[in-house]
Amino acid sequence: AGGDRSKEFAPYAVDSGAVVVDNSSAFRMDPEIPLVVPEVNPQDIALYKNKGIIANPNCTTIIMVVPLKPLHDYARIKRIVVSTYQAVSGAGAKAMAELESQVRQYVNGEEIKVSALAYQIAFNLIPQIDVFTDNLYTKEEMKMVNETRKIMGDSSINVTATTVRVPVFRCHSESVTIETEKKITREKAIELLKNAPGVTIVDDPQNKKYPMPLFLSGTDDCYVGRIREDISCEKGLSMWIVGDQLRKGAALNAIQIAEILGEKYL
Repeated sequence: AGGDRSKEFAPYAVDSGAVVVDNSSAFRMDPEIPLVVPEVNPQDIALYKNKGIIANPNCTTIIMVVPLKPLHDYARIKRIVVSTYQAVSGAGAKAMAELESQVRQYVNGEEIKVSALAYQIAFNLIPQIDVFTDNLYTKEEMKMVNETRKIMGDSSINVTATTVRVPVFRCHSESVTIETEKKITREKAIELLKNAPGVTIVDDPQNKKYPMPLFLSGTDDCYVGRIREDISCEKGLSMWIVGDQLRKGAALNAIQIAEILGEKYL
């Protein structure tokens, strides 16, 4: 499937009277089509009337903006620096199978075969997801830049992203540092995040408690830990975020949109 199929078939569904919730990248940056994360901008669902389509954002963007929303509301985020550690399932079932087979090949002393990804992923990191653009950021990185601004409703937020494929089956992880207009202490950040929908805090450094993909596959929330004030920036805050990109990063987010659409608008 993908964007081309959505562009081809979504108009037929709309013409037949359906509202389309689309999980591809086809319509995300169309100014007339809402790009929605229900915990962040549920009010934008009403804009489905423009073209009969609601766009589901990129998985990494969703996982990041859910916990950033309450922080932005409190102190307005000026800049985001994010590095992602993205599971192979984000590249599809063939990539998952390839990671498993490469581990077996390594253990058995066999030749490691590469086909689904550009390089061996077992025991390796690949600092490229999608193709490079003219500014030397990848398309995946630019999705995070542009989609974050649209979802948050603030085109002035500066975003820089580095996206990396890692040898993990499920769950994307993100190292995020923000700079805000007014300082957010660690204590204030925890207070804000504790009350935020779709967010679970796992943050107990003394007891080595923080979110990890191994333990969060199949869950629905965005998990936040390693919350700390940035020692290099007076109004900076750093955190570690993990979410199951197949659930909240894709299917669950689309279902939540459809539920709100049915309850409030149809």
